[in-house]
Amino acid sequence: MRLNLIFGIPREMTALTEQNLKNVLTYKRILRFWLPLAGTWFMMAVEGPYLAAIMARLPDATVNLAAFGVAFAFAIIIESPVIMLMSASTALVEDGPSYLALRRFSYGLAILLTGIQLVVLMPSVFTGISQLLALPPDVSQLTHGSLTLLLPWPAAIAYRRFRQGLLITQNLTHWVAYGTVIRLVSMSTTAFLAFRFSALAGAYIGALALSVAVVVEAITSRVMTRQIVPKLLKQPRQPERMATLTLPALLRFYVPLALTSFIALAIQPIVTFFMGQARFALESLAVLPVIHGLTFIFRSIGLSYLEVTIALLGQRREHFEKLRNFAYGLAVISAVGLSAIAFTPLSVIWFHDISGLTMSLTTVATLPIQILACFPVMSVALHFMRAVLVHAHRTQTITWATVAELLTVTGVLTLTINSLDMVGAVAASVALFAGRIVGVAWLIQPTRATILRPSNPTSTLA
Repeated sequence: MRLNLIFGIPREMTALTEQNLKNVLTYKRILRFWLPLAGTWFMMAVEGPYLAAIMARLPDATVNLAAFGVAFAFAIIIESPVIMLMSASTALVEDGPSYLALRRFSYGLAILLTGIQLVVLMPSVFTGISQLLALPPDVSQLTHGSLTLLLPWPAAIAYRRFRQGLLITQNLTHWVAYGTVIRLVSMSTTAFLAFRFSALAGAYIGALALSVAVVVEAITSRVMTRQIVPKLLKQPRQPERMATLTLPALLRFYVPLALTSFIALAIQPIVTFFMGQARFALESLAVLPVIHGLTFIFRSIGLSYLEVTIALLGQRREHFEKLRNFAYGLAVISAVGLSAIAFTPLSVIWFHDISGLTMSLTTVATLPIQILACFPVMSVALHFMRAVLVHAHRTQTITWATVAELLTVTGVLTLTINSLDMVGAVAASVALFAGRIVGVAWLIQPTRATILRPSNPTSTLA
């Protein structure tokens, strides 16, 4: 079998059609399809701990970690509506007209979100937000500067996720991973140079490194799809499917997904808001980004499985059982991995030696990470069921499940902080875990009903 020397896989693999995948889908095929996407999410998950480790070794570490965590939370929630563009691209783009329709939609969304971030950065608006969150003045100033440096995020992430969806539909998931490698190299280089040769505050270094990285990855994704797009543009659309490309049809499909991402990521600012009212507020704000970074490494296993399930489920969802069984294995692996750190001396090594937290902050972080040890199981279950529903174009159900999760998190935070007077980081972990349980439980019945009913996804979109 002739090898592609540039990308290191058999050339025949890059030419596999959807029909071939349907005919030969095995656990080995799922593994080979999933591994590059898992690597992509893993590398993105490493970004947070890596940058936190740099900031923890710079002056005023606690203040800078807190400011970066708040700025990152705002940046994430502003760009949240574009996160599902990769799933939308994977599910919808199959010819020239569908490519052009979703591209226009993606560009418009990117412009809108960039405008929203500019409004948030206006001094009068940002001052009001800072007062609402009860941020100390030094944290507020650093947060504003960091969020300014993160201004390229919405457009860059929208563009590269739309393009990465094209790679997935062409069974080129390994190219997505290569793009993330380039992103990590760019981020690491920027962070190191700023750390070594500038006097920038730690929060600014983290924000600058992330912005440079996503812009470089967006450019890389364009280069990687330069041969795919002309082929798509040559493919006409069947007349009976043209209705699925109208703006109202796209909005019906995508708005619930955008709301899902927005609501899910709104949890982070809500947690930040409650931390200002909790015991050990500054310490909790400092450790939560590090805790989030560690859990994200293992939650990324479930996140990476979303597009895999959408792409391989089959037109009539005939591969549900194999994909579900594979998800069981991923859930076990992710939970065991995080538990091995949370309940052993490895937690001290991770938080103190690797992440650079002081021993006092490491102590604050220990119980919260133990509470979240099984959180990755919920992540695998959630994203697998979401994928089934996206494949069936039942996106509104996903939104309502996320609303239930958000309300649960808010309610539990109110109880644990205002009534039980818990330490902020502990209260946050309890609330996040309880919310995720509710979100997963909400999707069980709709997913079961979707699998049992006949498949005709295009009719639900039109």
